[in-house]
Amino acid sequence: MDPLAPLLDLADVGPAFAAARESVDAAHRHRALRKHGGPVAAEVSLRVAVASAALEGNTFDLDEVRGGTVTDPVVQGALRVAEALPGLVDLWSRAPRQVLAKLHVLAARGVVHDHDLGRLTSGADRIDALAGLVAGNQTTPPMLLAAVVHAELITLRPFAGPAGVVARAAARLTLVGRGFDPRGLVAVEVGHRDREPEYVGSAGAYATGTPDGVRSWLRHYAAAITAGAEEITVIGDRVLAGV
Repeated sequence: MDPLAPLLDLADVGPAFAAARESVDAAHRHRALRKHGGPVAAEVSLRVAVASAALEGNTFDLDEVRGGTVTDPVVQGALRVAEALPGLVDLWSRAPRQVLAKLHVLAARGVVHDHDLGRLTSGADRIDALAGLVAGNQTTPPMLLAAVVHAELITLRPFAGPAGVVARAAARLTLVGRGFDPRGLVAVEVGHRDREPEYVGSAGAYATGTPDGVRSWLRHYAAAITAGAEEITVIGDRVLAGV
């Protein structure tokens, strides 16, 4: 039995997830993806990294990052993480703790002491439980599992430095690996950044462990998925227009 299944019965969560799924399906049919999928994916990856760094408090102009003039270590770490994700998808479902450590090494290099890279600073038991939930799980709906992975990691912040970058990357790996977004095109991080007060507030609500708190987070996550799907359309339109 899926231990997370009851979460979909919380008020408004099921319909919100269904609507988000429809938005993703529609965005995946954008005609730019037929011949220009590579450029769209590259732009999504860049925007995801910039948004994830911004959610850690390191905000920089997208075009400046694109131009290579930003040397901020958190931004550079987020870019390294985004670049490495495709190669970690298969390993994530088999060895999630190993992948989390690798993500932290990539994200936190130059931010924390080398001795702390990839090392848990708290929450080992809960990380073990989360890893058990991720490994080999083909039962929990992908969006729900990704939402819980994300929330658990930002609640625990089990690594020093930009732990949020790790949390968001782990959620993205879940969406990609479980086939919800196999090409990694849904810019969920952009949705979180654009709704940052809600992102922070609902994450705090989740941390209380109450049904209303978890419901708040799951509804936010569905909204962020929807916004991330809309970003595909924005990017696809720009690519087709040659902008």
